[in-house]
Amino acid sequence: MQSEKFTTTSMSISAILGLIKANDIAIPEIQRPFVWKSKQVRDLIDSLYRGFPVGYIILWKNPNVKLKDGTISSGKKVLIDGQQRITALMTAIAGRDIYNEEYKLCRVKIAFNPIAALSGEDEAELFAVQTPAHLKSKHWIPDIAEIFSDDFSRFKFINDYCANNLDVITHEQLDNVITKLNAIRTQAIGIIELSETLEIDIVTDIFVRINSKGTTLNQGDFVMSKIAADEVHGGNTLRKIIDYFSHLAIEPTYYHYLVSHDKEFCNKPEGYIKKLEWLKDDKETVYDPKCDDIIRVAFMHQFHRAKLAELVKMLSGRDFDTREFKEEIIEDTYDKLYKGVSEFINEHNFKQFVIAIKSAGFISNKLINSNMAIDFAYALYLILHESKEVSVSEIKRIVQRWYVLSVLTGRYSSSPESAFAKDLRQISEVGVVKTLENIEAAILSDNFWNIQIPQDLTNTSTNNPTYLVYLAAQIYFNDVSLLSQNICVKELIELGGDVHHIFPKQYLKDNGFEKNQYNQEANYAYLDRPVNVSIGKQAPIDYFRVAREQCETKVVKCGSITEIEGLKRNLEVNCVPEDVFDMDHTRYAEFLEKRRALMAQKIKKYYYSL
Repeated sequence: MQSEKFTTTSMSISAILGLIKANDIAIPEIQRPFVWKSKQVRDLIDSLYRGFPVGYIILWKNPNVKLKDGTISSGKKVLIDGQQRITALMTAIAGRDIYNEEYKLCRVKIAFNPIAALSGEDEAELFAVQTPAHLKSKHWIPDIAEIFSDDFSRFKFINDYCANNLDVITHEQLDNVITKLNAIRTQAIGIIELSETLEIDIVTDIFVRINSKGTTLNQGDFVMSKIAADEVHGGNTLRKIIDYFSHLAIEPTYYHYLVSHDKEFCNKPEGYIKKLEWLKDDKETVYDPKCDDIIRVAFMHQFHRAKLAELVKMLSGRDFDTREFKEEIIEDTYDKLYKGVSEFINEHNFKQFVIAIKSAGFISNKLINSNMAIDFAYALYLILHESKEVSVSEIKRIVQRWYVLSVLTGRYSSSPESAFAKDLRQISEVGVVKTLENIEAAILSDNFWNIQIPQDLTNTSTNNPTYLVYLAAQIYFNDVSLLSQNICVKELIELGGDVHHIFPKQYLKDNGFEKNQYNQEANYAYLDRPVNVSIGKQAPIDYFRVAREQCETKVVKCGSITEIEGLKRNLEVNCVPEDVFDMDHTRYAEFLEKRRALMAQKIKKYYYSL
């Protein structure tokens, strides 16, 4: 029955903030940074002042847990939906510092104009985000938190304000306005409380669904919320380790702010800050994992499971056989999760994994388009590193092949958790090497290389996974860019070079080709800028003939190659058909077909070279 799944009630803002202060409602310490704009905080306060509804917040009572001595521990209430609104109230009304999107502590201060409130006009600006002008103004109260403070002197405030605004507002008028402003704390907010008997996967689904229209959240976010609220088992500290790693991976300079602003974390005897210290000098951008990436990899590595809904159950102490909730399961889950996260953030592990990915040709985050594939590859690296199934030198090769195979086949692009779980089961049964061999035998047929891959290259996007693997292959083989003597594709990608058209775009447009025709992956190539300028709008039949002629005349006009053998090798490594010297727009379709076949063969050669 619906009544058993949740109850609805309402509670005043002051009561909600009081429960949070008393820790009866668990607001994770740094759950998600506050992502609302300051104007949204202003709008919320304005709505409350005018008596408008501001929506429900949703709480979930954690399941009661059976302790080792047989007693029952009552679960806390966790905020499932409404964190941004509650955080806005905490900073604007309670005057508390909050973490912004840059993970820096700050206050959002809301100013209030009592004189404008007297007008009664619907369009009057009563509230504003504080600026220096509000601090100087006699009309504005610069920070409404002052009014809600426990030591607020109403009598003194009214006297001082009216003295500064003679003949504008009376003591009685101001008293009425302050009374109405103070009434915000008694404003009721609707509460939906989910029952502790509700299946955790249903709670997870509710969490994802209700947040889908706001800040995009997923099951990884729910796990983070769950552990952040658990101070008993150190979940709040684990949450910080994960959060700080993901932030430092993107912005290493944050380390200095962290050291100076979170002394409690930095002084923990376990030395977690030392484990993160290496990130302050990290310049790597190929793999910058987010919080849910870290959780997912750690979970797959330590538990050989993939569905994060199962992790939430285990963090709650769920016994999958008896369906009871037990303290020892929670302790064991946290122990393993801590170990998994520690292995993830380990400097040696992380750097060696990134080296494996980069040495396979994926030298830039522009070439990485599947977080799921790279997450599984890192989990695989950690599994192999721990199991010692193969030698250390062999780990890199297997991880590279698995990653490339998963990208080429889109193995984790649809229902990734199910695919992860299937592969992890196979690995548990027969090992990584045999599992990879079985996958290769089942998928990598002649039809795959000769039909499937060329079909995958009939695309217009430079982010197509198959095309990205082709670029990785060029980098892996250290290919020189088209019509260049010594500028490699790798250099152009590292320097942020652009992809150009072998059959120039304007040339094709002038001959009646549409966008989806001239923007074909088989028409793309990285070109050095001087080469591209020398090509201009010419047809291949024209500029390639010039490139061939200059191998005889030694007068450089198109590109920089002056030896015929060098030109032939250059066309070969860039998968350009050898009869391109005779091709104009009438043979464009033929060119695309031939080049796709050559690109597919290059990808095949690359894969088996790993």
